[in-house]
Amino acid sequence: MPTWVWVLIAVAVVVVVAVAVWLRASSRRRAEHLREQFGPEYDRTLEGADSRRKAEAELAAREERHEQFDLRPLSPSARGRYVESWRAVQSQFVDDPRTAVASADSMIQSVMRDCGYPVEDFEQRAADLSVEHADVVEHYREGHRLAEESSGGGDSTEDLRLAMQHYRSLFEELVDSNGDADGATNETRRASAAKER
Repeated sequence: MPTWVWVLIAVAVVVVVAVAVWLRASSRRRAEHLREQFGPEYDRTLEGADSRRKAEAELAAREERHEQFDLRPLSPSARGRYVESWRAVQSQFVDDPRTAVASADSMIQSVMRDCGYPVEDFEQRAADLSVEHADVVEHYREGHRLAEESSGGGDSTEDLRLAMQHYRSLFEELVDSNGDADGATNETRRASAAKER
């Protein structure tokens, strides 16, 4: 074979190897980004998927969907109303735990809506929240699971109390993400903790 054919083959091999190395590095960077962005949600999604590629595609799709939202902070007046409403729900828990948990779930959906999140079915809400609130989305799932069990006839006040605690974690995260300096959320935490003891 002529020398130029060998040169072409060598160049083609180098190009193929370079592309393979670039694709692998790109895949690693993408995986690292998704792990950082989603934290424990990355592992949860990976466990539920057929492959790493499908799990990462799902998480990337969540990010793309999230970018389409017109997210906005709560106005100070809306934030104040929600903090007061949360206190009322916490107080209601003493006399009617099941209704209080249902009210907490409804309030979280209202806060999400006011912040610009779509509030479709539960799984979609949780997936949407996981992009910015990966650290607390599992609280939302667990609170919802416990609330569902209760609405299906379960009478465990302890489960309802745990559901409220899980919901409170997300509620505070959503309200805190609005950056209020007056400490109202810390006050909500202290009041909530005292009522649940």
